[in-house]
Amino acid sequence: MKTKEKVLWLAVLAALAANIWLPRHLQQKYSWERDLSQRYAADFDKSAAEVKDYIRKYIPDVTDAQIEEWTSSGKLESMQIGRQTRYFHNAGPNLFRIVPSLKAIKDSVDGGNSPDLSKSGTRLDGHEAIDAVTIPAIMEEVSGKLAAGEDPATACLALPKRMRVRFSLTVPVNTLKSGKTLRCWLPFPRKDVARQTEVRFIEAGVDSTAYPQDRIVFSDPSCAHSSLYMEAKTDRYHDVTFYEVFEYVSRGEWHPLENAVILPYDTGSDLYREYTSEREKHVIFTDRIRYLADSLTRGITDPYQQAKAIYTWVDAFPWASAREYSTIENIPEYVLGCGHGDCGQVTLLFMTLCRCKGIPARWQSGLMMHPGSKNLHDWCEVYFEGCGWVPVDQSFGVTPYGGYFFLGGIEPYRLVVNNDFSREFSPAKKYPRSDTVDFQRGEVEWEGGNLYYNQWSYHFEIEYLD
Repeated sequence: MKTKEKVLWLAVLAALAANIWLPRHLQQKYSWERDLSQRYAADFDKSAAEVKDYIRKYIPDVTDAQIEEWTSSGKLESMQIGRQTRYFHNAGPNLFRIVPSLKAIKDSVDGGNSPDLSKSGTRLDGHEAIDAVTIPAIMEEVSGKLAAGEDPATACLALPKRMRVRFSLTVPVNTLKSGKTLRCWLPFPRKDVARQTEVRFIEAGVDSTAYPQDRIVFSDPSCAHSSLYMEAKTDRYHDVTFYEVFEYVSRGEWHPLENAVILPYDTGSDLYREYTSEREKHVIFTDRIRYLADSLTRGITDPYQQAKAIYTWVDAFPWASAREYSTIENIPEYVLGCGHGDCGQVTLLFMTLCRCKGIPARWQSGLMMHPGSKNLHDWCEVYFEGCGWVPVDQSFGVTPYGGYFFLGGIEPYRLVVNNDFSREFSPAKKYPRSDTVDFQRGEVEWEGGNLYYNQWSYHFEIEYLD
């Protein structure tokens, strides 16, 4: 083959791989299997040599036998892709997070300069310093209201915080051919959560140009994922940045469950049947889940004390950087198998164990809005008859400043976007989401398929008004 012909064929193959520059009749049809394989490749992008080089920074004489042992035990997360063993992109750092003896070695080498991370993945000197002041204030305010005879439904809310948020999603120039239509969903605050009120839309648009409101679509209020939807054309010379600006008020919430009267469940109610059932594919009562739920609650009949036993046990799982949820077949089983999890993973484990024991539990998630510690975050709610739905943040765990506050309580630095997981969007998305479970960073697609996380970026800024 002549050089010129070879170059041409290489260009055609590259276009086929990208699936974006060829005419529509030459483009490959969308395939979830191909999509998923590309997601695996993006998550598992480290070679054994790269992982070994990282470990050598802290253990200079590390051996291949040690790496093999950590790999086979799952402490170094890996996957066979083709004929190669590829490692999760954070496999090295995670190893030093989940093995206490190795964490001590890393801390010694770093000279104490590595920040300690909470189970939400943020710095301990960030949100926990704020919570150490905020949580006691919430408990004191709620206790005072209850002592004064206020209705528990309103007395449980305290310490309101007003915030203004600018959220943006950017698709870089040359990601797609010019003139292609991008469909974008941005997270928007829910209006059906009692502690989240006074939601005010300010503006939204593309590239700093505000759209007329009739070009913006807000999700149906019944949709589990609250979003703001826009469309825009790609440009050969510029990035495309979708943005939104809104304000809202968020309150802390606390239910003193230790002293509450928990009534027997109405097991025939629609609420009970829905939120104690299995949900494909991450709330499944496997044999291991059933055995674990029974063993953790053996001899305990009170639903709150059962939930407390489960919460305490799950709290022992260390935080580690997470794979993308769409690449995991069953998240609770994944946590049990690898011995670690991020906020959403331990939340799904807690929820599944609760549901398995007949305690209604449902997903809730959005953004963590603490000053200096903003982040994506997941938590849930549990239903106790006589108390109603109460917030539960499994990854914040038992704290020295609030005890079991987060089993029935939450601080005001939250943005609630989702009241369930893995539901349909409004308006509907044609292709599978980048995150098939959660919705926090936004989502974007075009006529040829979904645009995955490595093809765009997101950013949000918070202004604290009160």
